Amino acid sequence: EPIAAASLGQVYRAKIRGQEGEEDRWVAVKVQRPNIMNQIALDMHLIRDVAPFMKRTFNLNTDFVGVVDTWGAGFVDELDYIEEAINAKTFMEGIGPTPLSGVVFSPPVVDELTTRKVLTTEWVVGERLDKSGKEDVSILCSIAMNTYLTMMLETGVLHCDPHPGNLLRTTDGKLCILDWGMITKLDPDLQITLIEHMAHLTSADYEEIPKDLLLLGFIPENKADLIRDSGVVETLAEIYGAWTVGGGAAAINVNKVIADLQDLTAEKGNLFQIPPYFAYIAKSFSVLEGIGLSNDPKYSIINECLPYVSKRLLTDKSERTGGALSTFIFGPDKNKEDRIIDYDRVEQLVSGFGDYTTSASGELQGKNTTRAEVIEGLADQVLDLLASEEETPLQGIFIEQLAKIITSSSRTVWSDLRERSGTLSNGRTVLGTLVDPLGVFRTSPVVRANQLDERTVETTRNLLNLLTTTTSSGPSALDASTLTNTEVVEISSIIVRKLWEKRSGVVATSNRLAMQLLQLTANRLESGEREILVVPTRKVDEPVETDGAIHAENESRATKSVVEPKESSDRLAVARRILETVEQ
Repeated sequence: EPIAAASLGQVYRAKIRGQEGEEDRWVAVKVQRPNIMNQIALDMHLIRDVAPFMKRTFNLNTDFVGVVDTWGAGFVDELDYIEEAINAKTFMEGIGPTPLSGVVFSPPVVDELTTRKVLTTEWVVGERLDKSGKEDVSILCSIAMNTYLTMMLETGVLHCDPHPGNLLRTTDGKLCILDWGMITKLDPDLQITLIEHMAHLTSADYEEIPKDLLLLGFIPENKADLIRDSGVVETLAEIYGAWTVGGGAAAINVNKVIADLQDLTAEKGNLFQIPPYFAYIAKSFSVLEGIGLSNDPKYSIINECLPYVSKRLLTDKSERTGGALSTFIFGPDKNKEDRIIDYDRVEQLVSGFGDYTTSASGELQGKNTTRAEVIEGLADQVLDLLASEEETPLQGIFIEQLAKIITSSSRTVWSDLRERSGTLSNGRTVLGTLVDPLGVFRTSPVVRANQLDERTVETTRNLLNLLTTTTSSGPSALDASTLTNTEVVEISSIIVRKLWEKRSGVVATSNRLAMQLLQLTANRLESGEREILVVPTRKVDEPVETDGAIHAENESRATKSVVEPKESSDRLAVARRILETVEQ
C-alpha cells in the first residue's frame, strides 16, 4: 500500500536487501501515475484558452498566457524523475559551501533504481515541520527561510513545492526538503534586483520600492512615469509597513488596502501586473509564511528575510549589491561626500547578520562550542569581511568611515585638549601656543573640529556601545573577564595565527586606509573653510594686567569670521604631491 499519494504519483516504502556483509536499507519509491501527461496537457490547454478572455474581461496588465505557460512547463518537467533526481543533487552541491550545509538536506538518491517514471531515495525518518511539537520548530522555520532565500538569490535553483508535507524535521533536529520535481531557475541579474528590493523592504526605504517594482516587471514600462507619484509611494509604504509588523494577511486591513488600490487604479489606470516568473516564487514563500504563522501568530516574512539580506549585503562583492549596501546603511545621504553611517540601520544590519550566522550554523539547536572556538569563528568572519586583498564594497565603506572616525576623533581630541589648557591674554590657548608658536595651523580646517566631526564622534560612541552589546548577548556571548589564563593564551595564539594567515589582506587594507586618510586631508584643505579669529584690540595707554595668571577664557568666545580658502594653496599642493607619490 502507498504511504503517500498526490495528483502525479504515489510513494511506497520498500527495503533493499543488502549484499553479503551489508545491512538492508529502507527506501522511498515514487511511482508516476499512468497516462498523467495526457491529463496535464488537456488541463493546461483549456486554461490557456481561457487566459486571454480573463485578461480582456477584467482589463488586466498581467500576461496570463505567460503565467499559464510557465506553470505548464513546470508540470511537464515535474514528470521526469531523472531530472528531479538531478535537481536534488544540484541543491546539495549548491548548499554545500554555505553554513546551512550541516542543518538542511535533500534525501540521497539511489541512482541504480531511478528511471524517468520511478524515483528511489533513501528513507528519511522525521515528522512534518508544521505538526512538530519540538521546541526548535521556530529555529527550523528560520533555517527554512534562509535556505529558500539562498536558493532563490544565490544558487539560482528554487524549490517550488514547499508545502508542509515536503518539509520534515528529522529525529536529529535537521530540516529535510522532499519532492524536487518542481523548481524554477533565476538568472543572476534578476537575483541582484531582488536583493536590492529586499534590502529596501527590510530597511523600510519605501521611496525606492516603485523603481524596484518597475525593474522586476510588476509595473509595465509604459507606466514608468507614474512610479514617483506620492500617492503610489504612500499606498505601497502603508501595505509593506503593515506586512512588516507581522501576522500575515490577517494583520492587514484588507478592505482599506483594496480601497486604496481601487482609488489608485481609478486615478492612474491599471498600474500593476504579475510577471510570469513570479508565480513559483509567490507559491514557495506564501507556503513558508503559512508555516511560520502556524507556529507564531506574529510571524513576519519580511523581517525573517533580514538575516539573509544582511549576510548577502555584507559578503557579496558585486557592484550593484554594494550600491544596495550603501542605500541600506546611509539612507538618503548615500551619495553625499560627508555621509556618515546611520546608527539605527547599522544596528539592524549587524543584528541580522548575527542572526543568520547563528541560525544557519545550527548553534541555536544546542551545538556546543568552546569560547576559543567562538573567538576563532568571529576572527574568521571579521578578517574575511574587512581584510581581503581585493577591495569589496563593504571594505570600501569601512575604510572610508574609519578614516573619517580617525580624523574627526583626532581633531575633536586636539580641540578639547587645547581648550582645557587655558587661554592667554592674546586669545590663544596655552597648548596651541606651545605647539604652534607662529599660529600657522591655528585656524586650519585640518585641525579644527566642525559639526560633521561632532556627528562622527557621536556615531562612533553609539557603534562602540553596539559592539559591546552584541558581543555580550546571544548564545555565543563572551565575557572577557571570566577567561582563564589558558584560554587567554589559546585565544591570543588564534588571533596571531589568523592575522598571519591574512597578512597580505591586512597590509592591503592598511594601505587603502592610509590613502583614504591622505585623501580626506587633501579634500578638507581644498573645500574646508578657514576660520579667522578676531580678538579685541587694546589701546596703547590701557594698563596691562600682570597678575601672572592664565585666564580660562574659551577661545571660541573670540569673534569669528570666515573667509573662503584660496584656490591654490601651498599646503594643498603639498598634499596632492604626497598623494601622487603614494599612488606611484
